[in-house]
Amino acid sequence: MTRFIDVILPLPLYSTFTYRIPEVIGDVKIGSRVLVPFGRKKFYTAIVVMVHHNEPQGYEVKEMVSVLDEAPIVRHPQLKFWSWISEYYLCSQGEVYKAAVPAGLKVESETVITVNPDYEDTEDVKLGERERIIYDLVSSRDKVQLNEIANATGFKNVESVVSRMLEKDAIYVAEKVMDTYRPKTEVLISLNLERGDAEGLHRYFDMVHRSNKQEALLLAYLDLSRWLQSGTLREVKKQELLARADVSSAVLSGVIGKGILKQYKKEINRFANRVSRVQEKPVLSEEQSRALREIRDSFKEKNITLLHGVTSSGKTSIYVHLVDEVLKNGRQVLYLVPEIALTTQLTQRLQQFFGDKLLIYHSKFSDNERVDIWKKLLNSNEPCVVIGVRSSVFLPFANLGLVIVDEEHDTSYKQQDPAPRYNGRNAAMMLASMHGAKTLLGSATPAVEVYRNAELGRYGLVSLLTRYEDIEMPEVEVVDTREARRKKEMNGMFSGRLVRLCRESLEAGEQVILFQNRRGYAPMVKCKQCEWIPKCENCDVSLTYHKHLHTLTCHYCGYTMQLPTMCPACKMPDIEIIGYGTERIEDEVEAVFPNDRIARMDLDTTRNKNSYEKLIDDFSAGKMNVLVGTQMVTKGLDFAGVSTVGILNADTMINFPDFRSDERAFDMMEQVSGRAGRKSKQGRVVIQTSDVCHPVIGFVKSHDYLGFYRYEIGEREKFNYPPFSKIINIYMKHRDDSVLTEMSVRYSNMLRQVFKHRVLGPEAPMVARVQNFYIRQIVLKMENEASMPKVKLILRQIYEEMLKVDSRMKQVILYYDVDPM
Repeated sequence: MTRFIDVILPLPLYSTFTYRIPEVIGDVKIGSRVLVPFGRKKFYTAIVVMVHHNEPQGYEVKEMVSVLDEAPIVRHPQLKFWSWISEYYLCSQGEVYKAAVPAGLKVESETVITVNPDYEDTEDVKLGERERIIYDLVSSRDKVQLNEIANATGFKNVESVVSRMLEKDAIYVAEKVMDTYRPKTEVLISLNLERGDAEGLHRYFDMVHRSNKQEALLLAYLDLSRWLQSGTLREVKKQELLARADVSSAVLSGVIGKGILKQYKKEINRFANRVSRVQEKPVLSEEQSRALREIRDSFKEKNITLLHGVTSSGKTSIYVHLVDEVLKNGRQVLYLVPEIALTTQLTQRLQQFFGDKLLIYHSKFSDNERVDIWKKLLNSNEPCVVIGVRSSVFLPFANLGLVIVDEEHDTSYKQQDPAPRYNGRNAAMMLASMHGAKTLLGSATPAVEVYRNAELGRYGLVSLLTRYEDIEMPEVEVVDTREARRKKEMNGMFSGRLVRLCRESLEAGEQVILFQNRRGYAPMVKCKQCEWIPKCENCDVSLTYHKHLHTLTCHYCGYTMQLPTMCPACKMPDIEIIGYGTERIEDEVEAVFPNDRIARMDLDTTRNKNSYEKLIDDFSAGKMNVLVGTQMVTKGLDFAGVSTVGILNADTMINFPDFRSDERAFDMMEQVSGRAGRKSKQGRVVIQTSDVCHPVIGFVKSHDYLGFYRYEIGEREKFNYPPFSKIINIYMKHRDDSVLTEMSVRYSNMLRQVFKHRVLGPEAPMVARVQNFYIRQIVLKMENEASMPKVKLILRQIYEEMLKVDSRMKQVILYYDVDPM
């Protein structure tokens, strides 16, 4: 009987696709990868979600090409989780699959060019100069990809040249299946002899007795492999053997040439042999022990518990005890953090307690490393703890017992682009429920929605409102920058009070953190004469100046240009730099404190894989006195030597036009304040602002989260914002502004016919053009009880109806952002 499979493709397609299983292929399992044709010439790695005998009607069913796995690489709970992500966040399962699985496990096809060996120039058909260059290049390399041709020749219009060559039958286009995963291998050495063959071993020693080095090598192998001992024979690594015998590779080659030893390669897991010293769990204070007991009690009744613990209250130590209990019960733990910077610092701490049971997963790892972690979890049900960022929720857990979401309030848990635009915290809670696991949310400044659920009893709530060893919360001072400027007490971005406190700390051998939530040297440059401002060619934003590169850069699309010495508009040499980014702050700190060592933490200084770790290690070790940073420095980092924190410009946070701006401002200021005075004495914080009477400033000054929460929840209820409603942002993009305006109005009117008053817009967002696409935003304000699968179905139907009404809708990029941050 003919068998068929339904598969998910790594494409933004809203349905599964059916393929016929060839008779020569045996068992095909759900969750396995299969190679399938799609379109005219493309091949993709698809995931099997169903095996059946129901032949689709109305079209010819293609055959799958091959099965790539003997065993599934995706577990059943993962497929169920993908389905939930797809339904709730209004995207396709293909987009979820593409985000979830490491690229190394997705074999795809790439266009490659091969020459026609029978081609000859004729009077009617001849190759042009560029065509001949490409023909000779492809001939010399057999098969070449389009991007390789462009790189080798420097031609900008490779596609059109290749297209002309295809018409002349000079070349062929083929599809080459690319497998990007490269397993890590190591070279092992073995003795070319059956174990226990004493006579053969004696003969080998006779063969090397004239060479002391070869003899030493053979003796070293016998020792390392435990050849002459009882028990299991140990595999010997090449480098290990050379080091033990203290000989060169040439000596080894000589012994191999005599047929005594042989070498072979073995695939290994990059993380299989990572070991570290395991210490006892940290001793808890009386308050921490109380909180731990209350969490255990809460888990008996609630699946989700919020730990509201002030900064430096020792939440991590409580997490360690909970993780240890789960591991001892033979189950797995997912420990989520919002930023890679936190994984770097936490990893060093957690390895002391959990050793080889700790795995790390984040985007700074190479794709090969991510594949190895995936395989390690897939092939083992052993207890372990995975620490990682939001993408860790997609790993193939077999026996999940606990999910910890540290700093659960952080906006970094929200994926922005591309789809799925999921919230890692909410996805983690759903993942835990599917595994029958418990979820612990931890934060000093819980998200308003989360605290609301805890207040209503939907989640458990445990409070830890004193710092470890009863150290006082930092003292917060507010400096009125308008008044300071009037009195001429501002030196650039630094008030006299902030400079004095920083100097006191530095002279006492302590450290300082300065927070400015804007990277680059300056957010804007302009001409003093005609007020010309350089703007991005592709986006509706001014360019940010980066001094170390001497370039103006767009932080939306990456467009760059050199800083002009003359204004291109009025031809006057009066270009001035306006505003302050972290790069400029760093320069000015060097001028104010010339004898101190300064570091900067922002996206520009932490691009490399190990840059986070080195920067954090250097600052923790006291190699740097002052750390200038963006919101990266607010992310729960633990620096013992910091006594003073300066928030240089609170106005940019509290005056942002968004209903969450007050919450974000309170979170960032309270969190960065919490970096001060964590170990021995009370820290000091200086907030510089021109709006000293803003309510958020007052709540930060008194470290009053509950006061802020009551204020904010009242505002949200008044205007029916989350948690009293659900927000879905709908974005439409098109290269023609007039077409987009017409289409967005028509589309929003069709939405209103179904959703009525719940539809707001369309409006142009603050940045209304990015990468040459104009943007319109429509807001759906839905009741919390609304069924997301039903909403998804209605939105899909309206979109399809719109396509029938106006074919130009095909050219519009449309996507949804559920629960925007």
